[in-house]
Amino acid sequence: MTSTAKEATSRRTAPSGPAATHPISLDLGDYLPYLVNRVGSIIAEQFGGNVLAPHRLSIAMWRVMAALAADGSQRQTDLADLTSIDASTLSRLVTRLVRMGLVSRTRSPSSSREVAVELSAKGRVLVARLIPIARQYEAAAIAGLTRQELATLKRCLRRAYENMKRRPVA
Repeated sequence: MTSTAKEATSRRTAPSGPAATHPISLDLGDYLPYLVNRVGSIIAEQFGGNVLAPHRLSIAMWRVMAALAADGSQRQTDLADLTSIDASTLSRLVTRLVRMGLVSRTRSPSSSREVAVELSAKGRVLVARLIPIARQYEAAAIAGLTRQELATLKRCLRRAYENMKRRPVA
């Protein structure tokens, strides 16, 4: 490692300047929640605006449809957990998707309180057209990463998510 590279690494890892004397300062460029949100926001903005909006779909609606395409019919409660969408918000989204003819919702034969959601034929056709485009956006976001780096990134993000799910909520 060159002297310049060592200095740059040292600057990134050890507080110096204002951060060293002001422990309440926060470098957003090195703060994981900011970085994750920033990446997610730009992908959602571009994919949502360029690809989903012409179909009157939001990112949350897309997540529901993608989850149903991957896993088939889902109980609405499981779908809420899988997509990280609040149950009441999910119910409204599913109602909109039903009205658009993209999903169907049925009561479970074993429990009248349980609702299952699945893609309609129209929904399956639309998802089949959108998945390759979604993969193109992912490819643009991960350009320059090796397969190993990508696998590590995804593993670490899953672990961070599980850490936060286990964290006691105040």
